[in-house]
Amino acid sequence: MSRKVVRSSKFRHVFGQAVKADQCYDDIRISQMTWDSNFCSVNPKFVAMIVDASGGGAFMVLPLSKTGRIDMSYPTVCGHTGPVLDIEFCPHNDNIIASGSEDCSVMIWEIPEGGLTSPLTDPVVKLEGHSKRVGILSWHPTAHNVLMSAGCDNVVILWNVARGDAVVRIDTVHTDLIYSACWNRDGSWILTSCKDKTLRVLDPRKGTVLYEKEKPHEGSRPVRAVFVSDGKILSTGFSRMSERQVALWDPKNFGEALTLQELDTSSGVLLPFFDPDTGVVYLCGKGDSSIRYFEVTDEAPYVHYLSMYSSKESQKGMGYMPKRGLEVNKCEIARFYKLHERKCEPIVMTVPRKSDLFQEDLYPDTVGPEPSAEADEWFEGKEAPPNLISLKDGFKSVNDYIIGFNQTLMCVSVPQEVQSLRKEVKDLKEALEELTTRVKELESKH
Repeated sequence: MSRKVVRSSKFRHVFGQAVKADQCYDDIRISQMTWDSNFCSVNPKFVAMIVDASGGGAFMVLPLSKTGRIDMSYPTVCGHTGPVLDIEFCPHNDNIIASGSEDCSVMIWEIPEGGLTSPLTDPVVKLEGHSKRVGILSWHPTAHNVLMSAGCDNVVILWNVARGDAVVRIDTVHTDLIYSACWNRDGSWILTSCKDKTLRVLDPRKGTVLYEKEKPHEGSRPVRAVFVSDGKILSTGFSRMSERQVALWDPKNFGEALTLQELDTSSGVLLPFFDPDTGVVYLCGKGDSSIRYFEVTDEAPYVHYLSMYSSKESQKGMGYMPKRGLEVNKCEIARFYKLHERKCEPIVMTVPRKSDLFQEDLYPDTVGPEPSAEADEWFEGKEAPPNLISLKDGFKSVNDYIIGFNQTLMCVSVPQEVQSLRKEVKDLKEALEELTTRVKELESKH
């Protein structure tokens, strides 16, 4: 009798859990635009969401701690004259966010510490170069002040944000609408998917095509693609029978997919989020009420199904927290910010572990906020491998919490009047002790 062997993986038991209701962000009117972007961006300080706005476009930026019901009058970032289609926080400065809009412009904003206290209408930089709406934004992962934008004019532009210049303009490669555009881990390649049913790997500085694959998925609905480990590419799309698919490719041998799996027959575009530290990819379908996750490995069939987080309500968008914003104490390996029609709900992905110690196998060194190169250096050809940081510094044992709490108590600032009163009491106690000693001496003599 043959027994089916279950593939061993430390991520086999990863489970997703929504936070409690009081930890959600409520009463936010999420944008009704029918555009397939994430609609949400998040970092260790803020969560940003594209919201409905009359007479222009707006998005809301909240400090992570500002949970609960958000007042209708809460200030927004509202400088665009058309609806906002995509937003993304800068990976090197948590207070900087970029936005792309139907008004054909890209704007860079600086969010003050603690969040907005009044509406923000004036951007730090306004980038103009697209002739149609701008629907895709992506910051360079390792070079400072380099931003990629893609518009409905089928053009990809690489900006030097510090100077406000369009340095590279890729306008002859794509023959139709660009569905997705992203960088690889060190920002040396760009990957795009297009309505002309072609995946392209581009040299970002030259704007030339390095590798391309026609019809990665037979269906006519949008394709999404991201780089995964070892330069491979994971794509999501549709079959000719409109079944949703996930595939893995080696761009240096684009002829045949390493694996191609059919998932279901839903119609929503699958947004892939890849974690290079764990090799886990999360697929979030727009309009779905679930998040599927797979482990990408070197052994066939390469993309291994792990599990699925399911809920009752469908998602209108999804934000993905960078690794440095996770709670390593709780063995949290991913956190999503799921957009409903009127709220944002964090969903935590956890690996169950019994030990209270720092789990080194779950948290290898990860990309930190420090850039490896400035924009000018990168455009001139400097390579920029990511600067890695350890997450162990963010880990706190129970003892650390107790020590930290005691130190906090010791460091509490005390008003001047109270301090002087304490001194008087201390002096009186000392005087009383002296008198008591004197009385005892006199009594012993008699």
